[in-house]
This record gives sequence, C-alpha cells and structure tokens, in this order.
Amino acid sequence: MLGAGCGSAPSSSSTSGTAAATATAGGATAAQTIEGRELDRFPAEKPPATLTLPPAPTAPRVERAYLKALFDDAQRVWRREFAAADLSYQPARLVIFWSVTQSPCGRHQEGAGPFYCPPRWVYLDTRFFTEMLRIRGVGAAAQAYIVGHEIAHHVQRLVGIADRVNAANEADPAGRNGRSVQIELQADCLAGVWARSAFPRSELTQTDLREAIRAAELIGDDYATRAAGKPVDRTLFTHGSSEQRQGWLATGFLGGRPGACDTFTDG
Repeated sequence: MLGAGCGSAPSSSSTSGTAAATATAGGATAAQTIEGRELDRFPAEKPPATLTLPPAPTAPRVERAYLKALFDDAQRVWRREFAAADLSYQPARLVIFWSVTQSPCGRHQEGAGPFYCPPRWVYLDTRFFTEMLRIRGVGAAAQAYIVGHEIAHHVQRLVGIADRVNAANEADPAGRNGRSVQIELQADCLAGVWARSAFPRSELTQTDLREAIRAAELIGDDYATRAAGKPVDRTLFTHGSSEQRQGWLATGFLGGRPGACDTFTDG
C-alpha cells in the first residue's frame, strides 16, 4: 500500500548552538525564525532554454536513467538559483534502490518510499514509483514531482531551514508534527518551482502536469489514512493533507518564485 512517503529522514548531526538559541517554540516569531527569509534571495526561476530534458519512458514503466536525468536537471537548476543569489550550491548524491535500503540515517523499511538523508543523500525507491504506476496510473510526471521534492529537502538544508526545524523540535517536541508538515509542504512548493522550469523543456504535457497534481493528492496524509481504513486525525499528520500538498505544489509552479514557499507563516 502506498503511504504518504517522500520525506526527509532525521539528521544524525546536531544543530548549531546559534540555531538552537534562535528557534523558539510557537507563534509567528518562531515561524519567521525558522523560515529565515533566505528563499527571498532567489530570483524567480527562468527556464535555461539550452538545457533539454530527455523524453519520458514511452511505455508505462519506471526507468532508472530517467530518474537520474530528473535528479541531474533539478540540481542544475538549483545550482543556477544559488549562483544568482550569490550562494554556494553543494551537490546532493543519488541512490536508486528497490523497496529496502540501508542509509546513514538508518535502515529504510519496505513501503516507506523515497527520502532525503542529510547532509546530501537522495534515495529514490523504484518499488514506490512502480506501485504508483500500477495502482494509481501516475507515471513520469509524478516521478518528476517526487524527485523535485527530495532535492528540495537538500535545498532546505543548504539554506539553514532544516537545521532550524531540528532546533525547534528539540526545544518544543510537542510541535514536531506541525513543523514536519510545514517543511514537507515547503518541499512541495520548491518542487513546483523547479517543475516550472522543467516542463517547458521536456515532452511532458498539461495532462502530465495534472498527473503530478494528482500524485500530490495520493500522498497526502488524509488520503493515505483513509486508504488504510483508519480515522483521519490531523494532529498526526507529518506531510500535509492532499489539498495542502496540491496547493503548495501549484504555488511553486505558477509563480516560479522560491520566496513564495513560506509555509512556516502561511501554511
């Protein structure tokens, strides 16, 4: 069964004393401290016209080469964004696996899906993508969205947002789930920023774009909970509802501006 996967594993490194001191619990002040306004430094993304994406698989299947091409493209786009903001982009590294793997963040159990392991590892589960295709009929565009989401977690770490969330979680464990939702929705929005660049340079269509939006619905916490036959309890959400995930993905795609992805004060 598909769950609300596609997230960020807890960092094994400790947060800095400065971050821990500035991350306070609850209220708009804490949210603004976590956000940090770093994303406002990035310009609205403009598609690099000379850079094309390879075509998606012609048959409904999951191809490692296509996943890697998406990963490489997302990194190139974010490297451009960081350079434009006068920041240094430290590249992530990719591991493609089937169902179960061991990472620096620990053992990844069957069915949990793709994830990001700080400080630089993106893990893509081909079983997860295959199940999405087989059960839900969503393929290449959904894969692009999820790859963009995992790279976005790397961006969050590089600009300091992930460390400030970790610090806030230590100071206020009761608010951990709420901040998890905020950081996951922000990753959805940043995935949309990259998608705005990627779609015009690929052979993906408006139908494919609707497929990506559909994928965001399928991995919402409420959708996954109902699919498992359980009552929906929003206090247990860690990734956001289907409506929230679709909305923030669309926000990033329609605006193409990282600064619009402030889920900590607007989420």
